[in-house]
Amino acid sequence: MRECILIQIGQAGIQVGNACWELYCLEHGIQPDGKLTADGGDIFFDSFFSETVTGKYVPRTVFVDLEPTAIDDVRTGAYRELFQPDQFITANEGATNSFARGRTIGKNVVDLCLDRIRKIADNCADLQGLLVFNAVGGGTGSGLGSLLLEHLSAEYGKKIKLGMDVYPSPHVSTSVLEPYNTVLSTSVLLEHTDMAVLLDNESVYDICKRSLDILRPTYNNLNCLISQVISSLTTSLRFDASVNVDLNELQTNLVHFHTTHFMLTSYAPLISANKPYHDQHSSAEITNSVFNPSSLMVRCNPRYGKYLGCCLMYHGDIVPKDVVSAIATIKRNETIQFVDWCTAKFKVGINYYPRTVVPGGDLAKVQRAVGMISNSTSVAQVFSRIDHKFDLMYAKRAFVHWYVCEGMEEGELSQAREDLAALEKEYEDFAPYSNDTWEVESDDSEEFDLMSSNKRSFVHWYLTEGMEEGGSLESCFSREGL
Repeated sequence: MRECILIQIGQAGIQVGNACWELYCLEHGIQPDGKLTADGGDIFFDSFFSETVTGKYVPRTVFVDLEPTAIDDVRTGAYRELFQPDQFITANEGATNSFARGRTIGKNVVDLCLDRIRKIADNCADLQGLLVFNAVGGGTGSGLGSLLLEHLSAEYGKKIKLGMDVYPSPHVSTSVLEPYNTVLSTSVLLEHTDMAVLLDNESVYDICKRSLDILRPTYNNLNCLISQVISSLTTSLRFDASVNVDLNELQTNLVHFHTTHFMLTSYAPLISANKPYHDQHSSAEITNSVFNPSSLMVRCNPRYGKYLGCCLMYHGDIVPKDVVSAIATIKRNETIQFVDWCTAKFKVGINYYPRTVVPGGDLAKVQRAVGMISNSTSVAQVFSRIDHKFDLMYAKRAFVHWYVCEGMEEGELSQAREDLAALEKEYEDFAPYSNDTWEVESDDSEEFDLMSSNKRSFVHWYLTEGMEEGGSLESCFSREGL
């Protein structure tokens, strides 16, 4: 068992996190008061729940917001008895949709947040990582979220910090300051998170309308769907798996370079609960579905980029042989391109626990499902879209005074914009256009040359363990017979 701590920040983070905890309780047989049902419990779910002396199970989580409205909904909701009162942290004044204001007011509560997180971490036998839920376009999610991440990075530097980040939608905006907040927040994510999974409301909204037959999706519908995706990605952390994938393995297989850790995610099958269900949905069919651009939870098209790596998390009635066959089919699909210098394209996790659905919810119960988390150069489309909106406003210095009056310098906005431009350029340089696909039929030394000669792919994982790039790595492949 390796524990994880979940941190929900701001309105979006709290609402998504609350939907996740409802689903986790259903999956593990935990009642709203924290007691186990007659058939609940397993040996792994303690990674997300801690047991009290009274036999009650309490989530390893903290809810943080600068104004109490969203947290009050959790305090008075159906699962109000599940959480401890000190897991809710609020202030009396909101961030007014400003990154700078979120940091200013956030300084008053950040020490209390760290104390609560430290208390939960002290009760962990082997803390694996921290999962952070927030919206990078909002004031609290971006400002307080960035401030808290900086402190967590300093205190828990060796632990995995995985962000579930809601990015601004392409055509729907809740605040005019979203481009500024997002650019500033992403600059912090570059340095202080190990992986960041991108989501946006517009993409999830379209999936609810198209696949789940919801005429007018609400935020509750969106949050329930997102919770299913997050549950799929964390299934192997909470259940015994045939092929296990933990946070460390995700990071090692998907993060080729320190800065390029922004991930896309999708989920299949998505079947409305109102439809009669007859199809079995084979492993090949659901695998092909998660690579469909319309299945992505953030608006971009991976067919205009190339995949750097991909992790497929299967759960339910899965036969490993069928998974191998499904992946072989994907490799032959010419519309799904991988960079030619990365030899290991797929990481696979298999868990036999079936999908759990919320009673009366939108999703139908199915025999098998798969969640995908991938690293693709097409994520640069998201950053390019945000940068364009940023440049239009910053050229006139519109709204900059709201950041300056909170103690920020104008140069901080310029520096953050340069960081995103460098990130875009880095993604673009990784996948020069090529019609040639490299097949894995070469010997070990040729695979080494493809990964390390120009791109230095994955080399940082060896350097952090004390190896030298010019010595140990190259000397291994210069010996006779390799």
